Amino acid sequence: MDWRDQGTLLSVRKHGETSAIIEVFTAEHGRHAGVVRGGTSRKIAPILQPGAQLDLAWRARLEDHIGSFTVEPVKSRAAAVMDDRAALAALNAMTALLAFALPEREAHPRLYARSIAMFDLLGQTPAWPVAYLRWELALLEELGFGLDLSGCAVTGGREDLVFVSPKSGRAVSAEGAGEWASRLLPLPPELLGVVTCDLAGLVDGLRTTGHFLRHGLAHSLGDKPLPEARARLVDRLARGSGVLQGEQRGGEG
Repeated sequence: MDWRDQGTLLSVRKHGETSAIIEVFTAEHGRHAGVVRGGTSRKIAPILQPGAQLDLAWRARLEDHIGSFTVEPVKSRAAAVMDDRAALAALNAMTALLAFALPEREAHPRLYARSIAMFDLLGQTPAWPVAYLRWELALLEELGFGLDLSGCAVTGGREDLVFVSPKSGRAVSAEGAGEWASRLLPLPPELLGVVTCDLAGLVDGLRTTGHFLRHGLAHSLGDKPLPEARARLVDRLARGSGVLQGEQRGGEG
Protein backbone atom coordinates (compact mmCIF):
# COMPACT_ATOMS: atom_id res chain seq x y z
CA MET A 1 0.00 0.00 0.00
CA ASP A 2 1.32 3.45 -0.86
CA TRP A 3 0.25 6.98 -1.74
CA ARG A 4 1.70 10.43 -2.29
CA ASP A 5 0.16 13.72 -1.18
CA GLN A 6 0.93 17.08 0.38
CA GLY A 7 0.03 17.85 3.95
CA THR A 8 0.56 20.05 6.98
CA LEU A 9 2.44 18.64 9.95
CA LEU A 10 0.25 18.53 13.06
CA SER A 11 2.46 16.78 15.58
CA VAL A 12 5.74 14.93 15.96
CA ARG A 13 7.07 12.67 18.68
CA LYS A 14 10.22 10.62 19.05
CA HIS A 15 10.03 6.93 18.18
CA GLY A 16 12.89 4.72 19.24
CA GLU A 17 16.45 6.02 19.03
CA THR A 18 16.44 7.77 15.68
CA SER A 19 12.90 7.81 14.25
CA ALA A 20 9.82 9.97 14.75
CA ILE A 21 6.09 9.45 14.43
CA ILE A 22 4.33 12.32 12.72
CA GLU A 23 0.70 13.21 12.18
CA VAL A 24 -0.22 15.20 9.10
CA PHE A 25 -3.40 16.68 7.64
CA THR A 26 -3.70 16.01 3.91
CA ALA A 27 -6.36 16.85 1.35
CA GLU A 28 -6.99 13.29 0.13
CA HIS A 29 -6.08 11.16 3.15
CA GLY A 30 -7.17 13.34 6.08
CA ARG A 31 -5.33 13.09 9.37
CA HIS A 32 -2.72 10.41 8.88
CA ALA A 33 0.15 9.11 11.02
CA GLY A 34 3.36 7.38 10.03
CA VAL A 35 6.97 6.78 11.01
CA VAL A 36 9.78 8.91 9.62
CA ARG A 37 13.03 6.93 9.67
CA GLY A 38 15.86 9.14 10.84
CA GLY A 39 13.35 11.75 11.93
CA THR A 40 15.57 12.93 14.79
CA SER A 41 18.61 13.49 12.57
CA ARG A 42 20.15 16.89 11.95
CA LYS A 43 18.95 16.73 8.35
CA ILE A 44 15.30 15.85 8.93
CA ALA A 45 14.43 17.14 12.43
CA PRO A 46 14.46 20.84 11.40
CA ILE A 47 11.88 20.02 8.70
CA LEU A 48 9.48 18.42 11.17
CA GLN A 49 8.03 21.55 12.75
CA PRO A 50 4.26 21.86 13.42
CA GLY A 51 2.61 23.80 10.63
CA ALA A 52 5.22 22.84 8.04
CA GLN A 53 3.90 22.00 4.58
CA LEU A 54 5.38 18.70 3.42
CA ASP A 55 5.47 16.56 0.31
CA LEU A 56 4.68 13.08 1.63
CA ALA A 57 5.07 9.53 0.38
CA TRP A 58 3.47 6.89 2.63
CA ARG A 59 4.05 3.17 2.39
CA ALA A 60 2.86 0.18 4.44
CA ARG A 61 2.60 -3.55 3.91
CA LEU A 62 -1.08 -3.49 4.89
CA GLU A 63 -3.52 -0.58 4.83
CA ASP A 64 -4.25 -0.69 8.56
CA HIS A 65 -0.54 -0.55 9.51
CA ILE A 66 0.92 2.73 10.71
CA GLY A 67 3.34 2.69 7.78
CA SER A 68 6.26 5.00 7.10
CA PHE A 69 6.67 8.41 5.52
CA THR A 70 9.37 9.91 3.43
CA VAL A 71 9.13 13.69 3.56
CA GLU A 72 10.33 16.67 1.56
CA PRO A 73 9.85 20.27 2.74
CA VAL A 74 7.53 22.55 0.80
CA LYS A 75 7.08 25.47 3.23
CA SER A 76 8.11 26.23 6.80
CA ARG A 77 5.43 28.25 8.57
CA ALA A 78 6.78 28.37 12.13
CA ALA A 79 9.77 30.43 11.02
CA ALA A 80 7.46 32.93 9.31
CA VAL A 81 5.56 33.68 12.55
CA MET A 82 8.38 33.27 15.05
CA ASP A 83 8.50 37.02 15.71
CA ASP A 84 4.72 37.29 16.21
CA ARG A 85 3.84 35.46 19.41
CA ALA A 86 0.10 35.68 18.88
CA ALA A 87 0.35 34.28 15.34
CA LEU A 88 2.64 31.50 16.58
CA ALA A 89 0.09 30.72 19.30
CA ALA A 90 -2.62 30.53 16.63
CA LEU A 91 -0.52 28.15 14.53
CA ASN A 92 -0.06 25.89 17.55
CA ALA A 93 -3.77 26.10 18.37
CA MET A 94 -4.73 25.12 14.82
CA THR A 95 -2.41 22.12 14.63
CA ALA A 96 -3.52 20.97 18.09
CA LEU A 97 -7.23 21.33 17.32
CA LEU A 98 -6.92 19.48 14.01
CA ALA A 99 -5.01 16.63 15.66
CA PHE A 100 -7.61 16.58 18.45
CA ALA A 101 -10.76 16.77 16.35
CA LEU A 102 -10.23 15.03 13.02
CA PRO A 103 -11.10 11.36 12.57
CA GLU A 104 -8.09 9.37 11.45
CA ARG A 105 -7.73 8.80 7.69
CA GLU A 106 -10.99 10.56 6.79
CA ALA A 107 -10.69 13.15 4.03
CA HIS A 108 -12.01 16.67 4.67
CA PRO A 109 -10.95 18.54 1.53
CA ARG A 110 -12.95 21.73 2.21
CA LEU A 111 -11.56 22.06 5.71
CA TYR A 112 -8.09 21.25 4.40
CA ALA A 113 -8.28 24.08 1.85
CA ARG A 114 -9.64 26.46 4.50
CA SER A 115 -6.88 25.44 6.92
CA ILE A 116 -4.08 25.90 4.39
CA ALA A 117 -5.37 29.38 3.58
CA MET A 118 -5.54 30.19 7.29
CA PHE A 119 -2.04 28.87 8.01
CA ASP A 120 -0.67 31.04 5.19
CA LEU A 121 -2.51 34.12 6.49
CA LEU A 122 -1.07 33.99 10.00
CA GLY A 123 1.01 37.04 10.73
CA GLN A 124 0.56 38.40 7.21
CA THR A 125 -2.26 40.85 7.95
CA PRO A 126 -3.66 42.49 11.09
CA ALA A 127 -7.02 40.86 10.22
CA TRP A 128 -5.79 37.32 10.77
CA PRO A 129 -7.41 36.95 14.27
CA VAL A 130 -10.89 37.41 12.78
CA ALA A 131 -10.03 34.90 10.04
CA TYR A 132 -8.93 32.48 12.78
CA LEU A 133 -12.26 32.92 14.55
CA ARG A 134 -14.05 32.14 11.28
CA TRP A 135 -11.80 29.09 10.89
CA GLU A 136 -13.04 27.74 14.22
CA LEU A 137 -16.60 28.16 12.92
CA ALA A 138 -15.60 26.21 9.80
CA LEU A 139 -14.10 23.44 11.94
CA LEU A 140 -17.34 23.15 13.92
CA GLU A 141 -19.41 23.15 10.73
CA GLU A 142 -17.27 20.49 9.07
CA LEU A 143 -17.57 18.14 12.03
CA GLY A 144 -21.31 18.50 12.53
CA PHE A 145 -21.53 21.22 15.19
CA GLY A 146 -22.10 24.26 13.03
CA LEU A 147 -23.77 27.44 14.26
CA ASP A 148 -26.74 29.04 12.50
CA LEU A 149 -26.19 32.78 12.65
CA SER A 150 -28.48 33.68 9.75
CA GLY A 151 -31.49 34.84 11.77
CA CYS A 152 -33.04 35.07 15.21
CA ALA A 153 -34.19 31.72 16.60
CA VAL A 154 -37.07 33.47 18.41
CA THR A 155 -38.38 36.18 16.06
CA GLY A 156 -36.99 35.00 12.71
CA GLY A 157 -35.58 38.48 12.10
CA ARG A 158 -32.12 39.19 10.71
CA GLU A 159 -31.42 42.48 12.48
CA ASP A 160 -29.73 43.21 15.81
CA LEU A 161 -28.38 39.68 16.24
CA VAL A 162 -26.26 39.91 19.39
CA PHE A 163 -26.53 36.53 21.13
CA VAL A 164 -26.14 32.80 20.44
CA SER A 165 -28.17 30.10 22.15
CA PRO A 166 -25.75 27.79 24.01
CA LYS A 167 -28.09 24.86 23.36
CA SER A 168 -29.12 25.23 19.73
CA GLY A 169 -26.23 27.26 18.34
CA ARG A 170 -28.68 29.66 16.71
CA ALA A 171 -28.47 33.45 16.73
CA VAL A 172 -30.81 35.46 18.95
CA SER A 173 -31.64 39.15 18.64
CA ALA A 174 -31.73 41.59 21.53
CA GLU A 175 -35.53 41.66 21.23
CA GLY A 176 -35.79 37.88 21.13
CA ALA A 177 -33.48 37.39 24.11
CA GLY A 178 -35.60 39.32 26.57
CA GLU A 179 -35.04 38.24 30.16
CA TRP A 180 -32.93 35.28 28.98
CA ALA A 181 -30.09 37.51 27.75
CA SER A 182 -27.80 36.72 30.69
CA ARG A 183 -27.96 33.01 29.86
CA LEU A 184 -26.93 33.44 26.22
CA LEU A 185 -23.51 33.56 24.60
CA PRO A 186 -22.22 36.71 22.89
CA LEU A 187 -22.50 37.22 19.13
CA PRO A 188 -20.03 40.00 18.35
CA PRO A 189 -19.65 41.37 14.79
CA GLU A 190 -16.36 39.48 14.47
CA LEU A 191 -18.23 36.19 14.64
CA LEU A 192 -20.14 37.30 11.54
CA GLY A 193 -16.89 38.05 9.73
CA VAL A 194 -16.76 41.80 10.36
CA VAL A 195 -13.17 42.97 10.68
CA THR A 196 -12.75 45.45 13.54
CA CYS A 197 -9.94 46.57 15.81
CA ASP A 198 -11.87 45.39 18.87
CA LEU A 199 -9.96 42.52 20.45
CA ALA A 200 -12.59 42.31 23.20
CA GLY A 201 -15.19 41.41 20.56
CA LEU A 202 -12.82 38.84 19.11
CA VAL A 203 -12.36 37.22 22.52
CA ASP A 204 -16.14 37.22 22.97
CA GLY A 205 -16.40 35.31 19.70
CA LEU A 206 -13.78 32.81 20.84
CA ARG A 207 -15.71 32.37 24.07
CA THR A 208 -18.72 31.36 21.99
CA THR A 209 -16.89 29.01 19.62
CA GLY A 210 -15.07 27.59 22.66
CA HIS A 211 -18.41 26.69 24.22
CA PHE A 212 -19.35 24.57 21.19
CA LEU A 213 -15.88 23.11 20.82
CA ARG A 214 -16.09 22.01 24.44
CA HIS A 215 -19.74 21.03 24.88
CA GLY A 216 -20.31 19.79 21.34
CA LEU A 217 -17.16 18.50 19.68
CA ALA A 218 -15.15 17.48 22.74
CA HIS A 219 -18.23 15.97 24.37
CA SER A 220 -18.74 13.76 21.31
CA LEU A 221 -15.16 12.55 21.72
CA GLY A 222 -15.72 11.37 25.27
CA ASP A 223 -15.39 14.74 26.99
CA LYS A 224 -11.69 14.95 26.29
CA PRO A 225 -10.28 18.33 27.36
CA LEU A 226 -9.58 20.79 24.56
CA PRO A 227 -5.90 21.24 23.73
CA GLU A 228 -4.10 23.67 26.01
CA ALA A 229 -2.70 25.40 22.94
CA ARG A 230 -6.11 26.90 22.22
CA ALA A 231 -6.46 28.22 25.78
CA ARG A 232 -3.02 29.82 25.48
CA LEU A 233 -4.05 31.59 22.28
CA VAL A 234 -7.27 32.92 23.80
CA ASP A 235 -5.38 34.03 26.89
CA ARG A 236 -2.82 35.91 24.80
CA LEU A 237 -5.52 37.68 22.79
CA ALA A 238 -7.50 38.42 25.94
CA ARG A 239 -4.48 39.98 27.63
CA GLY A 240 -3.90 42.02 24.50
CA SER A 241 -7.44 43.38 24.69
CA GLY A 242 -7.19 44.19 28.39
CA VAL A 243 -10.02 41.83 29.32
CA LEU A 244 -10.38 38.29 30.53
CA GLN A 245 -13.62 36.61 29.53
CA GLY A 246 -15.45 33.95 31.52
CA GLU A 247 -13.86 31.22 29.40
CA GLN A 248 -10.44 32.10 30.82
CA ARG A 249 -11.79 32.08 34.38
CA GLY A 250 -13.53 28.75 33.84
CA GLY A 251 -16.98 30.34 34.11
CA GLU A 252 -18.33 29.77 30.64
CA GLY A 253 -20.93 27.24 31.75
